[in-house]
Amino acid sequence: MQFKHFVVLLSAAAISALLAGGASAQNTVKIGAIYPLSGNAASTGVHTKAAFDVAVDIINNGNPALGNLPVTKNAGLKGLGGAKVEVVFADNQGSPAVGQNQALRLITEEKVVALSGSYQSGVTLTTSAISEKYGIPFLNGESVAANLTERGFKWFFRTTPIASDFAKAYYEFLTDMKAAGAKTDNVALVHDNTEYGTSVAGTITSAFKEKGQAIALDVAYAVNATDVQSQVLQLKEKNPDVVIMISYTSDAILFAKTMQALDYKPAMLLADDAGYSDPSFIKAVGKLSQGAFNRSSWSVGAPGSPTAIIADLYKKKSGDDMDDTAGRQMQGFFVLVDAIDRAGSTDPAKIQAALKATDLKPNQLMMGYKGVKFDDKGQNVLASGIIIQLQDGENYSAVWPKASAEKAPMLPYKGW
Repeated sequence: MQFKHFVVLLSAAAISALLAGGASAQNTVKIGAIYPLSGNAASTGVHTKAAFDVAVDIINNGNPALGNLPVTKNAGLKGLGGAKVEVVFADNQGSPAVGQNQALRLITEEKVVALSGSYQSGVTLTTSAISEKYGIPFLNGESVAANLTERGFKWFFRTTPIASDFAKAYYEFLTDMKAAGAKTDNVALVHDNTEYGTSVAGTITSAFKEKGQAIALDVAYAVNATDVQSQVLQLKEKNPDVVIMISYTSDAILFAKTMQALDYKPAMLLADDAGYSDPSFIKAVGKLSQGAFNRSSWSVGAPGSPTAIIADLYKKKSGDDMDDTAGRQMQGFFVLVDAIDRAGSTDPAKIQAALKATDLKPNQLMMGYKGVKFDDKGQNVLASGIIIQLQDGENYSAVWPKASAEKAPMLPYKGW
């Protein structure tokens, strides 16, 4: 009887240990993040890491001051018994091939339950393809190439507005500027030859054509350029009313410096986010780019508001003000973690189902979207944006639409 009792106790202990081991496995939820931590876009990757570090601290320790933002009230994920979130970062070096290999490593070796990434649309294209192959949810918060959600993928979800959303906003913004007296008939596109540059330029061209306005000039260049004098001289010769810049950080800085060197100022410069939102761009050439318009979905908000609190935490972590790109990435991460929490599981299929069921309202977001709700392609159909302008050398202010404006738009482009 004593031996039988011992066996029963031993079996119970073994079961308890097994269950404890299973619970322990749930104590940390590992999410992979693939971003450029080196190379010409390293500044963006570093700021992304800072944004994710802030988000992880909020999620793991709780911050009730953030109001209705999901996964911020409790310490850890309530749906997983208080499990903590861990982000495993991987450097894609700005290379689609490297990004692809890192995605494979994170899935097969690090055993992450989901992925986030990868800033450049061309890298997101390859990293998400690996995620799709292995059936791992992939949440993208910042890449805008339209074709990313046109591949029939079932595991890819994107929270950010996309190129077609911004193309529509650009047209409506320029229409309003024309009504106010600005010349906007001749529009030039300047873009690199990456997936991001070519796809966004194509989307803008098509959107404007549908409205009856042809793009007057298309200026393409090789990404990570060392000399853009010929492109700037081409713009100077043709003298378009509006120049729309579609460039990553190092190229955006080079264009600003070259425009100054060649004494070229377009009447209106409108940037497609990317490099123009990077804090390193503001530091390097902000004072040479006065009056530059840009797209955004981020606004700090009133003192004490959830967005202002997040902005303050981010600045303490990074040393810089939060920009639109870091904000959209951070928002995407919160959406992903919220889905994992609602799934109550690290099973990829259950996380996928929770992402599909996402229905967040504006007061549950840190970004100025109308909400987050995914269509069958994985695109957030409630994403939206505004136009901001660099007016004081160091900070952008919302200028359009009027209902969201902090300041009135200033014309013409001042430059330096």
